[in-house]
Amino acid sequence: MNARKLEPRPARRRVLRAALTALVAAAALPPSHAAHATAPWPTQPIRMVVPFPPGGSVDTVARTLGQALQEALGQPVIIENKPGASSVLGARYVKQADPDGYTLLLNASLQVANPLLLDTVTYDALRDFAPITEIGAQPQLVLVRKDSPYQSLKDLVAGAKAKPGELTWAIAAYGAAGHLACELVNEQAGVKMEVIPYRGGGPALVDLMGGQVTAMTEPMASAYPHVKDGKLRALAVTSSQRVAAIPDIPTVAEAGYAGFDMPSWYGIWAPAGTPQAVIDKVYAATQQALQNPAVKAKFEALSFIPVGSSPQDFAAFQANEYKTYEKVIKAIKARGANAAPRT
Repeated sequence: MNARKLEPRPARRRVLRAALTALVAAAALPPSHAAHATAPWPTQPIRMVVPFPPGGSVDTVARTLGQALQEALGQPVIIENKPGASSVLGARYVKQADPDGYTLLLNASLQVANPLLLDTVTYDALRDFAPITEIGAQPQLVLVRKDSPYQSLKDLVAGAKAKPGELTWAIAAYGAAGHLACELVNEQAGVKMEVIPYRGGGPALVDLMGGQVTAMTEPMASAYPHVKDGKLRALAVTSSQRVAAIPDIPTVAEAGYAGFDMPSWYGIWAPAGTPQAVIDKVYAATQQALQNPAVKAKFEALSFIPVGSSPQDFAAFQANEYKTYEKVIKAIKARGANAAPRT
């Protein structure tokens, strides 16, 4: 009879010890970590941080996408507003979050502009965040209140020249696309309209409608509903072409500023170090959400052009935007503009 050959006792003990150590380590993990180790992402609700108060364009884009993203991912997507410091507070919060995919950032182009513009920013836009996708872009509107004496952008510029230092721009945030557009109008028209930063597009629009400021440049998502309702007047669009929803409104370029093109774009980021598999899932879910009929209809009504770029394409795009903003921001900083937002 053949005897079964046994492993030497010390070898068997080592195997048993290793197995026991692994079991103890797994038991010591918090429940959420244990679930992540055994189940595919996501297994719990996802927070989508919007670094502005409700009512602005970034918040509008986030809430338009939110339900469709939830359906695509199979978990609740909670829109969490964390405003302050021209979106810096919300961005910093996401940067410091665990890179597990459960805390994401939805922001506009100032995510790239802020580190160039604000000396208080302590993060690197290109290094400290993982780009997931550019959601899309939209034109901005140059706005005045409904009873403003200015009927066109040429009128507004003439008024600014006639009353140096009296007319003002409201902006949703220092470094936002609306801010850069206002600064470009100032520069190209040779006027000195003071730029007054707010803590988001919602509060700025309220003050514009109330007559506390003269004009504003704001993305279509948050601006157009007020134009449609007759509460605000659009003087121009900042895109290179007119907008189908308001075909009678000329472009800034048509008002005499050739080559003017300053849209607002929006993207989703995760903290640096987030697993590629998670990034790919969020990207795929966004692609699916952008095909949702309700989302498509809402974005079309706002003249929002969906993009849904891949993480790689988005990384290349924001690197190029960084170079573009660098030129404009150098001129802004040279003038020593004040970055303090209104409360």
